[in-house]
Parts: sequence; C-alpha cells; structure tokens
Amino acid sequence: MSKQCELVGLSRSSYYYRGQGESEENLTLMRLIDEQYTNRPFYGSPRMTAMLTRMGYKVNHKRVERLMRVMGREAVYPKKKTSQSHPGHRIYPYLLADVDVSRPDQVWRIDITYIRLAHGFVYLVVVMDWWSRYVLSWEVSTWLDRTFCLNALGRALTISKPERFNTDQGSQFTSLEFTRRLEAEGIRISMDGRGRVFDNIFIEHLARTVKYEEVYLHSYETVQEARRRISDYFVFFNGERLHSALGYKTPQEVYFGCSASIRAEEIRTFA
Repeated sequence: MSKQCELVGLSRSSYYYRGQGESEENLTLMRLIDEQYTNRPFYGSPRMTAMLTRMGYKVNHKRVERLMRVMGREAVYPKKKTSQSHPGHRIYPYLLADVDVSRPDQVWRIDITYIRLAHGFVYLVVVMDWWSRYVLSWEVSTWLDRTFCLNALGRALTISKPERFNTDQGSQFTSLEFTRRLEAEGIRISMDGRGRVFDNIFIEHLARTVKYEEVYLHSYETVQEARRRISDYFVFFNGERLHSALGYKTPQEVYFGCSASIRAEEIRTFA
C-alpha cells in the first residue's frame, strides 16, 4: 500500500481518510468561519462568535475558539505571539527587515491553510517564491503535523533553493527536522516575530485566491478529488493566471524568465 500511494503521489493518511470526527453542525460552523476569515482575517473568536450568533447559531466563544484552533486560524493583528511554537524548539531571528526582494530564489515563504471538503476538511501547505509568486510546491494532509510540510519543502528543493526561507513560528516549521533540512542546504532561516504580522501578505493573498477561484466553487467529496482539483488550479495559477503586480505576466514567466508557450505538461512538473 505504501508503494502504491507513492506511485500516485498520495500520502497514506490521505488514502485512509474517513473524516475528522467533527459533527455536521461543527463542519457547517467551520465553513462559515473559514469564509469570514478569508474575507476578514482580523476577525478573532469574539467577532466570529458574534457573527454566528447573529446568523442564528447557538454557540459560545469557547466552542468557536476550539474550532479555530482545529482550523489553524487566528486573527491577524500585531500581538505578542503570531503562532504557537513548541517550547523546546529554537526560534530564529527575522532577517527580512531591510531586505529589498528583487529576484527569484532570494526569499521563499511557506504557510498552511484550511481547505473544506463536503464532509470534512484537510490542510494545504504551500511553498512560494516571494518575488515571482510562483508556487514551488504544495501538499495536502488530513493532519496538521510537520510531515506534509517536510514533503512540500523536499519537493520545492528539487527545483531550486532560496537564499533565505521565511516562516511563522508554528511548531511544524520550528521542528528540528524542518530547520535542519534548511540548514543542510545552506539556507538562512527567517521567522516572523512580534510586529511582523503582515510579512506573509503574498501567501495569505494566495490562500484567498485559491479559495475564491477554486475551493468555494466546488464541493470536494474526497481528499483525492481535492488534490486533483488543487493540482489543476496551481498549474493554471503558475502558468496561465496573469498578475497585475507582475506586469500582467504569469508567475512562471517571472520565476523562470521563460515564454508562456511552455507546455502544460512541463508546467505541471514544477507545480
């Protein structure tokens, strides 16, 4: 079974997925929270609770807080801690304060977002080149752990490697396995700290774009369907979607400096 999953590019946890155990009501609340958070990322649990109450749902703030933790969501605003790190993990300094990002592979960024299914949910991790907005790799997982983050990092490093790699202080990214992989490649590690909440604006914008242009338009029945459709979307995002911030070029054109005539099959190998 491990070999079969490897051949089709599917993790075993995804193959055996049977739902996360949340009730249908909680899944409905999580979908509403996700939509509101995607549109208003500064909404914390008090505002989310008030919003759901106004919509007729009988919820208290503790329930909403728990669901937001499960989703990996917290309000975006300057505060003492931007994410929960492991107490035994090293926190690296922020290295981008005075950096003018002006070329591909100068800075990469990684982040995790929640993706809803018809009867459950999964997590999506994305590695992006900061300058070009090119999605170097991504992974879907039913568990919010470091394994799928390491897989995404490994795939990205088969394409190239950055001078600096920026993350938040989540335990997936502060783990020894993750930081040692970066250090082994000679990559300088940068982590968001206090007051740096807007530094991942490009990848947060990507998460919103994926949801509005793909996830919210479909109701994924299975993890496999989610992977397939998200894969197709990132092929489009990298190779066809024009970005005004890039002078109406595609991320692929900016990252590789190549023509948009590259075949879709070749684009897919990088996505």
